[in-house]
Amino acid sequence: QVQLVESGGGLVQPGGSLRLSCATSGFIFSSYVMNWYRQAPGKERELVASISSASSITHYADSVKGRFTISRDNAKNTATLQMNSLKPEDTGVYYCKAGSSPLLGYWGQGTQVTVSS
Repeated sequence: QVQLVESGGGLVQPGGSLRLSCATSGFIFSSYVMNWYRQAPGKERELVASISSASSITHYADSVKGRFTISRDNAKNTATLQMNSLKPEDTGVYYCKAGSSPLLGYWGQGTQVTVSS
C-alpha cells in the first residue's frame, strides 16, 4: 500500500534549523511532483514548497523563500525539506504530499515543528 512517512520534526529555537524527511513506498515516486504543506493552529493548510519529478523545477511560498530548500532522491524514494533561519511563525504540522493536484494524491501523517524560545 501507499505510505508516506515524515520525520525530523521537533522543537527548535528561533534562528535554528531542522531537516524534514519523507520516506515513501507503494507508488512510482519518480513520476510524482512532491510537496511539503504545513498547517498552523487555527489556520488552513498551506503549500510550502514543491519539486518536480526530475528536480528541475522548484516552487516556494513567499514566506519561506531563501530559508527553506526542497529536494528529492528518486533512487531512495525520499523527499527532504531543509529549513533554516526558522521563525515562530513556521510552527505547525508539516505534511509530505505526492501529486500536483490539491485534491488528489497521497498524504503523509505529518510531523510537528515548533519554533519557540
